[in-house]
Amino acid sequence: MDYINMLAFGVYPYIALAVFFIGTWIRYDREQYTWKTSSSQILESKQLRKGSLPFHIGIIGIFFGHLVGLLTPKPIWHMLGVTNEMKQWVAIIMGGIFGLICLYGLAILVNRRMNNTRVRANSSTMDILLLWILLAQLVLGLVSIFYSISHVTYGAEGEKAAVMVALMTWAQNIVTLDPVDAVAAIANTPVDWVFKLHVVLGMTIFLIFPFSRLVHMFSVPVQYVARQHQVVRKKFAR
Repeated sequence: MDYINMLAFGVYPYIALAVFFIGTWIRYDREQYTWKTSSSQILESKQLRKGSLPFHIGIIGIFFGHLVGLLTPKPIWHMLGVTNEMKQWVAIIMGGIFGLICLYGLAILVNRRMNNTRVRANSSTMDILLLWILLAQLVLGLVSIFYSISHVTYGAEGEKAAVMVALMTWAQNIVTLDPVDAVAAIANTPVDWVFKLHVVLGMTIFLIFPFSRLVHMFSVPVQYVARQHQVVRKKFAR
């Protein structure tokens, strides 16, 4: 079990992150033409419009929630007066809201990708694989909410939210290049299988990131927000 924990939570994260950073840089440097969403809106637009907005709202909320929740050091939370139990409940409520919004949109997009003949014919293997991985990861995240509720509701005093703290410790130790303590945080805490699978699948998303259309998230046209308005003048025949 120690070997499996070391491989899954001490070695695999660095393999995934190395492929993520190096692979993304190489793709941007050598294959900029492929750096796009490969939009299929021209093939079908009704379901795309219906599913795309809630999916992106949900996934952005989930991403930043995980980013802040996992990587903010515990002393900062305590300085702000936020206890582990309070933080756990915020994660449960906000994660549930954004997770359901994302699930609604993603279900529409999966149905569109799989059942629309023209969209399916123009989909790559990676397009389909990515959608199913995202769906599986999202379902795991939503299922984990029920485990989190039991942790803060029925856990012994001093042990409530212990799994959340262990996952925070793991993530922060991975980022600070301390895999031994990262693995210890997982191994020394009774972390439920759903959280472990959620972590491994999350690392897998980082692993396949450079080979998928997810790279378009680094090309968000932020400058368009502050750009000057375009002036369009019509020419009239005299």
